[in-house]
Amino acid sequence: MLDADFFRRWMTATAASVDREAERLTALDSPIGDADHGSNLQRGFTAVVAAVGQEAPDTPGAVLILAGRQLISTVGGASGPLYGTLLRRTGKALGDAAEVSEERFAEALRTGVDAVMQLGGAAPGDKTMIDALVPAVDALGESFGAARVAAEQGAEATTPLQARKGRASYLGERSIGHQDPGATSSALLIAGLEQAAGGGDE
Repeated sequence: MLDADFFRRWMTATAASVDREAERLTALDSPIGDADHGSNLQRGFTAVVAAVGQEAPDTPGAVLILAGRQLISTVGGASGPLYGTLLRRTGKALGDAAEVSEERFAEALRTGVDAVMQLGGAAPGDKTMIDALVPAVDALGESFGAARVAAEQGAEATTPLQARKGRASYLGERSIGHQDPGATSSALLIAGLEQAAGGGDE
């Protein structure tokens, strides 16, 4: 069963990964976006860790709702609303339970991903964060490790795609050949689950 501590560890692990990979995320964003994805997410997840530590929410849902709210208020561009919606809707789907099963969490995360697709109008193959999140949710029933691999492969598979949503879509064919930064950061988020469970590198 997954408790509030697990979800706090998830946010902390993700913040550490974003911190470590911020320059790479911004470098990926540079040719097809605003060259600020890494710095924006770094600021957002730093705020998330501070808020979760300070307010100490005591249920999984409350941790994610608070994290989502922080991301919406601190991250610029499209990333804040998209990541914030993902975590808030996942948290709301978990309800007030003090502990949730991995199966319940997988269902809730799918609800969050569906909300992101609705908000951004993106589908798999559009070269967005959805290309990492959908395969990750599909693999989550197997294990956190399987979800991480699926997300990483999904992010890498965005490289040959032409962007159909977001800022990169304005570039048309020039967006081909660049790995999507949103899918890449989404893979870091999913990898944080395995780290929070103790199965991955901190």
